[in-house]
Amino acid sequence: MVIPDKSSIVIFGASGDLTYRKLIPALYRLYQSGQLPQSFYILGVSRTEYSDESYRDKLKKALREFEKTEESVLEEFIGHLHYQAINTSDTADYAKLATRQDELAAHYQLEERNVLYYLATPPSLYSVIPASLAAHGLNKEDDGWKRLIVEKPFGYDLASAQLLDKQIHEHFEETQLYRIDHYLGKETVQNLLVFRFSNIMFEPLWNRNFINYVEITGSEFLGVEERGGYYDGSGAVRDMFQNHLLQVLAMVGMESPPRINADSIRDEVVKVLRSLKPLEEHDLVNNLVLGQYTESEVRGEFLPGYRDEPGVADDSRTETYIGLKAYINNSRWNGVPFYVRTGKRLPTRVTEVVIHFKDTPHPVFGQDAPENKLIIRIQPDEGIQISFGLKEPGAGFHAKEVKMNFHYKSLNEAHMLSAYERLLLDALNGDATLFARSDAVETCWEYVQPILDFKERPQALFGYACGTWGPKESHDLLERDGRAWRFPCKNLTDTEYCEL
Repeated sequence: MVIPDKSSIVIFGASGDLTYRKLIPALYRLYQSGQLPQSFYILGVSRTEYSDESYRDKLKKALREFEKTEESVLEEFIGHLHYQAINTSDTADYAKLATRQDELAAHYQLEERNVLYYLATPPSLYSVIPASLAAHGLNKEDDGWKRLIVEKPFGYDLASAQLLDKQIHEHFEETQLYRIDHYLGKETVQNLLVFRFSNIMFEPLWNRNFINYVEITGSEFLGVEERGGYYDGSGAVRDMFQNHLLQVLAMVGMESPPRINADSIRDEVVKVLRSLKPLEEHDLVNNLVLGQYTESEVRGEFLPGYRDEPGVADDSRTETYIGLKAYINNSRWNGVPFYVRTGKRLPTRVTEVVIHFKDTPHPVFGQDAPENKLIIRIQPDEGIQISFGLKEPGAGFHAKEVKMNFHYKSLNEAHMLSAYERLLLDALNGDATLFARSDAVETCWEYVQPILDFKERPQALFGYACGTWGPKESHDLLERDGRAWRFPCKNLTDTEYCEL
């Protein structure tokens, strides 16, 4: 376990929901397990007026609500929390922040000014805050490292992502930037690499010669909840597909990195993203399905349609579902379709990868042999399931499908860091492996831009009832190829039953 250097964490947007629900609880757990430095402080920054004490009281309440706290540890941790109110849009007001950081550095005896800045703010401030920090010299590394974590979305489309990248790079080097995608912080996403490259029984089969097709699913049961106003300007393509699912696809499809370090792994991620077959008119019309959920009754509860959600326009054309057949144009994957889907108000919350292997070429045993299938469950009920054929008891040589399961929860001796714990710790240690690099972000936007242009067409959107697995057209996407989506349950199992 590597303990970070003495450092400080400055959270912009400190009065927001992300800070209360994710960041402070993650930092508390790191402190509780002894993974933060002995000398550190956390400084919350936002427009709302709080004193240190009133802010601490608010966060104490949040921690007791979301965490199993030890009172003595909680009191120690809370003592490291501080607050500074500034107008984050006013560059001149950052003088208050510079003065406060000087005071706290002296109080905590931080000889080196190692500072991790976290932008838990609306995207409109992503270019403003770095420029304002630079105006007061708070980005300079002559007295210690300065790192900047930027939340998604990193841009709204290709042009805005390129502009934002240019604006931030005027004040922070690429080595100082940490574009966070909490999906990459999940243990099971990282395990994709270990599972693939450390097992000789799988890596030789991980190509077009043995794999028939790949499914990637990221489904949510919830609707837009209280985020209707934000989501209506975003949609499933920007909210989930462009970042989370393309990153998972890259982990499945990438080549083996020559070394286990940030540059080597991220080089391979970019290579496979650049190998994605560009989406042309034929692909957009035939291999893409966009959907929007409509009202339905699920488990006795009435669920409103997307257009009836608070903050959503009555005539909204925003997609809440995307299904796509994609291809990776390289020697490993040429001709293998990757079916990727994500949506809201689907039957259950689940993220998983399904590898469908080709049928055995054996002329006798291949007649009734079950499909070989590998299911890598990212969330929930994290684990791996393998399906293969064995002889059915009795006369003859008929094959029967059997399964072997591994569940992460069975590793009772291991402490699994949450996504934000892992990513915050990595950023403090200067490990950028699980953070998106500039060229990867731009490559994702280049791939997705044709979808953003296409979805403006009036015929591009289909309806689906809440609690179903998306539009009928999405099922047709696979049925035309003689295939079918897997209907996963919240538990890692293979059954015709699922939550409805």
